[in-house]
Amino acid sequence: METLEFIIYPDGRVKETVTGIVGASCAEVTAAIEAQLGIVMAQQTTSEYFAQNNEQSATETVAAKTAYSQW
Repeated sequence: METLEFIIYPDGRVKETVTGIVGASCAEVTAAIEAQLGIVMAQQTTSEYFAQNNEQSATETVAAKTAYSQW
C-alpha cells in the first residue's frame, strides 16, 4: 500500500515520509506536493528507493521452461 505521511512542525517545517513505492517513482508522486509546500531542505532515501520491482511476464517464464532439452 502506498502511503504519504506529513508531519507539520510549529515552526512551519514539513516532514514528508513516503512508503510503499518502489524505486525512484516516489519523486514523481511527491513532486507536485513539494512544489506547493516550498523549498525542499533535505531528502533522505530509504531502502525502497533502491529496490526494484520483481515482475516477471508469462512469456519469460515459458521461455525459461522451454530452454531445457526434453530427453
